[in-house]
Amino acid sequence: MQFNRTWKISMALLLIISSILAFPVQDIEATGQQLKQGDRNGYVWDLQHRLQQLGYYKFALDGLFGYHTKEAVMLFQSSYGLVSDGVVGEQTWNTLRRHTYTQDEIEMLAKVVYGEARGEPFEGKVAVAAVVLNRIAAGGFPDTVKEVIFQPRAFTAVDDGQYYMTPDRDAYRAVYNAIQGWDPSGGALYYFNPQTATSSWIWSRTQMGQIGKHVFAY
Repeated sequence: MQFNRTWKISMALLLIISSILAFPVQDIEATGQQLKQGDRNGYVWDLQHRLQQLGYYKFALDGLFGYHTKEAVMLFQSSYGLVSDGVVGEQTWNTLRRHTYTQDEIEMLAKVVYGEARGEPFEGKVAVAAVVLNRIAAGGFPDTVKEVIFQPRAFTAVDDGQYYMTPDRDAYRAVYNAIQGWDPSGGALYYFNPQTATSSWIWSRTQMGQIGKHVFAY
């Protein structure tokens, strides 16, 4: 997927600000909760937050299902082959939740990026975030952000405590770029530093390329 660099940066900054602000977005079970224009509740906050991650909703989160929210829903529905009626029913919820993440999950992703790649070029930061998302989508790994990140010995930053540092702006930008489809890793499921790697197993993986100090592999 190709991105306009200026648009990507400006959107990411907007998303960062929104993700840091306190608003009542929770990890809710949305199946069966239908939303339509005129509704105002916690589900709308979650809806707007998820649409914003993908670049469809570009306004302040307000918990009101107004014109701009309906327009964003219709664009999302059209892009994913759903009936573009602006009503968020079970099918739209399920599709949206498969491609987006909660505020807590975004925070976890940003912590991994910062802990693992804060000295790397921005492309390398996005690639690290993409590896986490690739594992969620792949077989043989857990299927949630938390389970992938905290899988035993999966990430050095978790093992040595660097995961618990405060992410910077680039870490959040990298996460949102990965969520929106940019994968500089080429679909990789692993990465390692060839200067410090001691595992013979990691060298047996098919290498996709190197970004900064990290080699990405499948």
